Amino acid sequence: MRVYEIIAKKRDGESLSPEEIEFVISGYVQGTVPDYQVSALLMAIYLKGMVWEEVIHLTEAMIHTGQVLDLSSITAITVDKHSTGGVGDKVSLVLAPLVAAAGVPVPMLSGRGLGHTGGTLDKLEAIPGFRTSLDPQEFVDAVIQVGVAIMGQSDNIAPADGKLYALRDVTATVNSLPLIASSIMSKKLAAGPKALVFDVKVGRGAVVTNAGEARELAEMLTRIGHAMGRRTVALLTHMDQPLGWSVGNAVEVMEAIECLRGQGSEDVVQVTMALGAQMLMLGGAAQTHLEAEKKLRSILDSGEGLEKFKTLVHRQGGDARVVDDFGLLPQAKLTIELKSPAKGYVQVLDAGKVGSACVQLGAGRATLNDKVDPAVGIRFMKKVGDAVSCGEAVGVVLANDANRGQAALSQLLEALTVSENPSPPRPLIGELVRLDEGYESAFP
Repeated sequence: MRVYEIIAKKRDGESLSPEEIEFVISGYVQGTVPDYQVSALLMAIYLKGMVWEEVIHLTEAMIHTGQVLDLSSITAITVDKHSTGGVGDKVSLVLAPLVAAAGVPVPMLSGRGLGHTGGTLDKLEAIPGFRTSLDPQEFVDAVIQVGVAIMGQSDNIAPADGKLYALRDVTATVNSLPLIASSIMSKKLAAGPKALVFDVKVGRGAVVTNAGEARELAEMLTRIGHAMGRRTVALLTHMDQPLGWSVGNAVEVMEAIECLRGQGSEDVVQVTMALGAQMLMLGGAAQTHLEAEKKLRSILDSGEGLEKFKTLVHRQGGDARVVDDFGLLPQAKLTIELKSPAKGYVQVLDAGKVGSACVQLGAGRATLNDKVDPAVGIRFMKKVGDAVSCGEAVGVVLANDANRGQAALSQLLEALTVSENPSPPRPLIGELVRLDEGYESAFP
């Protein structure tokens, strides 16, 4: 088998066999297939696409380059949730403890921020002492004893994904739906959950901005999951403006804690309930969406979710006192007001540009190796549809460097549009994508 022939086959729009895909992926990880040939194959995939079977076989090949976590000692149905990336998306910090408190174990494998989108690991690491690097047994033990654990991808979990992503990043092949889907699923399936819920973001601040492509990605993810014996659903949610009132790391931890206190922003709670209800139903803790949401709201109102979050933080080495004292979290030195340029109503608060402003501050990464400043970020007082006066504060930039703060402010002014007439935001929750029972048989 020659890599040259495999590249030519995909270049000509033909489907690759499982053996051909396995040959290239395993060879690349082992160092027998050079990166220039893999780059050529990635571009061929980007231009010609892949059929469902190819995407599934690519995902399998990537999984098998590393370790698959064994969660068989957990008898209950384990359910993980994954977001395709947004701005102000602190949902996992609220969702995971709520679902765990409802009796559904949550083994969550999370990622870091890249580009304008934030990452759950960066937010959690803003908590002093919180460890996201866990060995497999420590991770499993935490899920058994606490009901939830959140860790990052180690070098042993789907190592092909890390190598391929780095190559995609420098060869203009990141935005390929088959490559995105296989990247996500190889990590999630290697972590061993029995069921998966996906939050597929769409809009200005999402990785996938087109609704049709977001729907296609959601279908890809659910098909791969079902083909591999996992119950999988995907929910489309809109990401035109930031989710919640804050964007950053420490500031989003604060807002997540406020949500768990029952004082959170309605949009964060809405997305949390929609995703959480699906997790409870997949985990067998509820039969209907209404029953699941009632259970989650009861846990939220009683404070059980907040207590579970405290236990999670303590278990992973973090200072759980932050729940009662935000002063223990990193604090920015400077505050700069974002003022409305006119009287009227907020029409646009472009999430993509807001995310880029956060990267400018140091809250996110332009490249994989950038370091994150956990203290900086943005806090909003107004969102789309809200009335504003000329000169009124729409938000506050939290900075540690004056020049970076002013640069971020300039980007935020570009993100903000104020109009004379009110323009309410479009509905936050979109379509639920799931497959009919028995779909697994299509891919024996």
